[in-house]
Amino acid sequence: MLRIFYNELIWRFSVSEKKIYLTFDDGPIPEITPWVLSVLEKYQIKATFFCIGDNVKKHPEVYQEILTKGHAVGNHTFNHIKGWNFSTEAYIENTKECAALVNSNLFRPPYGRIKKSQIKALLPNYKIIMWDVLSQDYDKLISKEKVYRNVINGARNGSIIVFHDSLKAAERLKYALPKSIEYLLKRGFVFDSIS
Repeated sequence: MLRIFYNELIWRFSVSEKKIYLTFDDGPIPEITPWVLSVLEKYQIKATFFCIGDNVKKHPEVYQEILTKGHAVGNHTFNHIKGWNFSTEAYIENTKECAALVNSNLFRPPYGRIKKSQIKALLPNYKIIMWDVLSQDYDKLISKEKVYRNVINGARNGSIIVFHDSLKAAERLKYALPKSIEYLLKRGFVFDSIS
């Protein structure tokens, strides 16, 4: 398990509180992110959005809406690059390009792929946020019901859950997100953003 080798990254928060941390990767985009924000508003939930710098540059108004509604944001690189395929210098440069647009001390590596040298370079300035529950909403080969089941079967105290505010995930996200929230609220979980 990657977790054993990367214990300096944050995979889950305190198990002593019945809290859940919803996170959304790969936005912001006008086609999906405002819908996510309206769902979160309906349930009065705060979440964390790991933003791609290029999307923030293209859709500053959507990014601003995330901030205005009181959600947290994090850096997800400028071009959604896979750390394993890039030198540490190039990876950090891409992260800095995103940081010029996304003011945050939170970072999530795209695909969860990051080298030890990249972690070492980022840790002085960032909390690197991973996850313990992956919805797999981006996977067109799995059903929307399976996405929902992935979330409710995996969620527990302190869980960091990953959804995607992307076109690829839209159909499964629109089904699974509200259902998951309702299920978890009924079981007494409180939702929070990552600070």
